[in-house]
Amino acid sequence: MILDAPFPIDPRVSNEASALISAGHEVYLFCLSYSKEFVEKEVIDSINIRRYYCSKLTYKFSALAYTFSYYKVVMSKKINNFLNLNNIDKIHIHDIQIASSVFKANLKSLPVTLDLHENRPEIMKFYKHVNSFIGKLLISPKKWKIAEEKFIKTANNVIVVTNAAKTELVERTGENKDKITVFPNTVRKSFYTDYEIDTDLIKKYKDNFVLLYLGNTSKRRGISTVINSLKFLKTKIPEIKFIIVGSSSYDNELKYLSKANNVQNFVSFEGWKNENSFQSYLSICDIGVSPLESNIHHDTTYANKIFQYMSFGCPMICSDVKAQKEITEKYELGELFKAGNVEEFSERVVDLYNDRNKINLYSINSRNAIKNFLNNDIVSAEIVKMYD
Repeated sequence: MILDAPFPIDPRVSNEASALISAGHEVYLFCLSYSKEFVEKEVIDSINIRRYYCSKLTYKFSALAYTFSYYKVVMSKKINNFLNLNNIDKIHIHDIQIASSVFKANLKSLPVTLDLHENRPEIMKFYKHVNSFIGKLLISPKKWKIAEEKFIKTANNVIVVTNAAKTELVERTGENKDKITVFPNTVRKSFYTDYEIDTDLIKKYKDNFVLLYLGNTSKRRGISTVINSLKFLKTKIPEIKFIIVGSSSYDNELKYLSKANNVQNFVSFEGWKNENSFQSYLSICDIGVSPLESNIHHDTTYANKIFQYMSFGCPMICSDVKAQKEITEKYELGELFKAGNVEEFSERVVDLYNDRNKINLYSINSRNAIKNFLNNDIVSAEIVKMYD
């Protein structure tokens, strides 16, 4: 496996590796360290970790991976070293950013699986650095899309996050649908069966009706919709508290918005937290929210948080972007609202607050969906089958 990031950090990588190891495969992971002091070799959860140094300046060039060849050349040398030293016989690329480096390094023409974590060319259009003056001059999402389509055709197998993403790729590239495997960003059983609870956190929010948001807080995530709703919701649900676990460069704007609406006492910005603290937050959650704004990327991917909510039986209120609308309706996990519509979102919260039977139903459905259909042990079967 090839990951152009530090590890451990990405649950998708861990989940896939765990499934393959359980099926009898041996997994070696190429990953990076931005510090010169690091453990070069170690084993984490039976994954053979091999770290390579990458300066932060070099990593910044990854944003220009399909504009200039510098990042491709530097990383391909490291990857070639990794492939040779560890006698790798199959390559699994995690996302498009490092794909050009891998194909350049693959001198032995080993079989390649391209794992697309998201629709990167589309989501890049919303990145702050891409929309800066320099970014607009140097970074072209169009070139990334051309490269993505090229590597989809070159790879032996492709993995995507949702059925919607698979359909979109088949229609766009003309590739055979049998070449594409779906692997959602779900959770392992241990996430909801083996954990410790922060009792202080439980006590702190025990008297609140908690709306919980987990994950990246960038503008496109739709958190402003929830904050804007609190101006109304605080009059209907005085004990309401919106807890945000995550961070981004957009946080200052969100904090300003909460003050402008005079709801700062009803919002808790918890900042970035390690994943092992998520279970404590999920234990105090009354409603999990995923208010994603509508765009092509969100239409074809699942946010990790919806599976985390489900695993703890948290009823959900989600925006009606295609992928999460489909899964919410299929398993009857919660309520939907039109993306960006503050009034609709507010109505859904009040409706659930006043209907304990519906909350209980959604909670039971969520746990059953994870247990019987959507935990990693089940959804990873297709990846194992693909490699077998």
